[in-house]
Amino acid sequence: MESVLSKYENQITIFADYLEEFPDSDELVWILGKQHLLKTEKSKLLSDIRARLWFTYRRKFSPIGGTGPSSDAGWGCMLRCGQMMLAQALICRHLGRDWSWEKQKEQPREYQRILQCFLDRKDCCYSIHQMAQMGVGEGKSIGEWFGPNTVAQVLKKLALFDEWNSLAIYVSMDNTVVIEDIKKMCCVLPLSADTIGESPLNTLNASNQSKSAPASCPAWKPLLLIVPLRLGINQINPVYVDAFKECFKMPQSLGALGGKPNNAYYFIGFLGDELIFLDPHTTQTFVDTEENGTVDDQTFHCLQSPQRMNILNLDPSVALGFFCKEEKDFDSWCSLVQKEILKENLRMFELVQKHPSHWPPFVPPAKPEVTTTGAEFIDSTEQLEDFDLEEDFEILSV
Repeated sequence: MESVLSKYENQITIFADYLEEFPDSDELVWILGKQHLLKTEKSKLLSDIRARLWFTYRRKFSPIGGTGPSSDAGWGCMLRCGQMMLAQALICRHLGRDWSWEKQKEQPREYQRILQCFLDRKDCCYSIHQMAQMGVGEGKSIGEWFGPNTVAQVLKKLALFDEWNSLAIYVSMDNTVVIEDIKKMCCVLPLSADTIGESPLNTLNASNQSKSAPASCPAWKPLLLIVPLRLGINQINPVYVDAFKECFKMPQSLGALGGKPNNAYYFIGFLGDELIFLDPHTTQTFVDTEENGTVDDQTFHCLQSPQRMNILNLDPSVALGFFCKEEKDFDSWCSLVQKEILKENLRMFELVQKHPSHWPPFVPPAKPEVTTTGAEFIDSTEQLEDFDLEEDFEILSV
C-alpha cells in the first residue's frame, strides 16, 4: 500500500507552469456569492480566493485506524473537497464571508480553532481519519474513493459530535429540498406541527410564500445545506448550465463538489463558461499544532492562481453547498431558488414546503447515546453499527 501511495505522491503535484492567469477583460467573476470586476479588481479577486482554506493530500500523518494508510494521496481528494466546503461554512459562521486572510498576519482565535478541526489527527473532528472511518458506515473501505454524496453523508454524521460549531447539516434526497424538514432540524426550540410549514401546497410558489410565511423559530441552528445532483447521464446537460452558475451568485453559496470520476475539485465560482476551482491534488507533509497551540497555516491557503475548466467538461455528478447562519438567510435562499432555479422548465432540483407523503417520516439526526467522545467513538469501525446506513444512492459513476 505504501509503495502505491508514494507513486501517487510523486505523480500528483501542481506545477505553476500549468496554471493559467486570469485574462485581462471586462468580465465579472463570481466567487461564493461575491462579484469582482476582473479588469479593475483582480488583486481583490485573488485575495478573496487565497482566503479560502485549501486542503490537499497529506503524507506522514499517523496511520488511519492504527494500521491503515499514512497518506491519502490517490484516494482522498473528494474528502479534502468536502473539508474545504465545510471549512468555508465555519468561516462564514464565526468570521463572516468578508473575512480576509493575509500571509503571516495574526488571525482571530476562531480561525485557528477552525483550522484545528481539520488537522490530520484522529482527535480532530473533521480529520481525514474521522472521515475515512465514518465512511466505513457508508460502505466505503478506508482508502477507497468517495463520491460527493458519500462525503455529504459523512460530514452530516460527524457534525453530530461537534458541539463548538453546532451546525445542522441537511443533505437533500431525490433532488428535493424540503423546507418543513429543515425548519424542524434548525429550530432549537421545537415548534408545533401546525406552525412549521403552514403553506397547504406541496410546491412553493411566489404567491403563497409571501402570503403564508411560516412563523420564525425561537432560535436557529446554523445550516449547512448540501444538494447532491445528477445533471446528465455521461456529461452535464447544457440546459442546467445557467441555473448551476446562478448558485454561485447566491450570498449563501459554498460552491460545489465535483470534477471527474476519481478526480475531485472544489468549485468556488465562475468566469463566463469556465468554473474556478481549488485542486486538492498536490501532496504536502502533515502539519500539527506547534508548542504555543497554533497551527502554521502557510500550506493551507493556495497562493497560486486557481485553476479553471469549461463547465461542459464537468462530470454530471455534483453536490451544491449553501450556508444559512440565520433563519432569514434560509428564507432568502428559498426566494432566490424560487426566482432563479424553479423558473426553468427542466429544474435542477425541487424546493417543496411539505415533507412528501410517500417518503419515510423525517427524523432530525441525533448523536448516538455513547459514553465516549466523537473521536473515540469512531476510532473502531465496529462501533459504527449505532448509525443507520443511508439508503440514498451514490450518484457519481466511476
